Amino acid sequence: MITPVAGPGEVVIGVVVTVPQPHADVLAEARRESGDPEGHTLAPHVTLVGPVAVARADLGAVDEHLAHAVGRHAPFDVHLRGTGTFRPVSPVVFATVTRGIADCEQLERVIRSGPLHHRLRFPYHPHVTVAQGVGDEALDAAMQQLADFEAVFHVASIDRYELDDDGVWRPVRAFAIGG
Repeated sequence: MITPVAGPGEVVIGVVVTVPQPHADVLAEARRESGDPEGHTLAPHVTLVGPVAVARADLGAVDEHLAHAVGRHAPFDVHLRGTGTFRPVSPVVFATVTRGIADCEQLERVIRSGPLHHRLRFPYHPHVTVAQGVGDEALDAAMQQLADFEAVFHVASIDRYELDDDGVWRPVRAFAIGG
């Protein structure tokens, strides 16, 4: 993940589906065990948009955009099952989204517009990262460790996170899906 640096008057944000407990603990522990340098800085999630730098003065417009975007979408279920990888293109192992893909894609498309419009480095692919930026051996171990992982959860809201000065991503606002 390439995280932009916030300029004067800016904040770096991300918009995600946060994975709930008890599934989050399993995924977070696997990420920390892999040695992923971001394993202690963010909660397990499916990224919808981010990370992106925005002007602090524009956060009200961003939040209004997010509320409007998710207000038109219905709540949905996500099913995570097993693992996948983006290798050799990118050193990432992830928990695979097997249900809820279309919902995530639709939300990503409508959210990544207006004040959050930006170009993607790679095509959008909903997933939950469990190891990134580590060696092949650690990626292989993470992939094997969660090969039988399975979780189903209901998504009734999305979260806007902000990257704090200490390098930790913190949720700052939730937006109810369907209003």
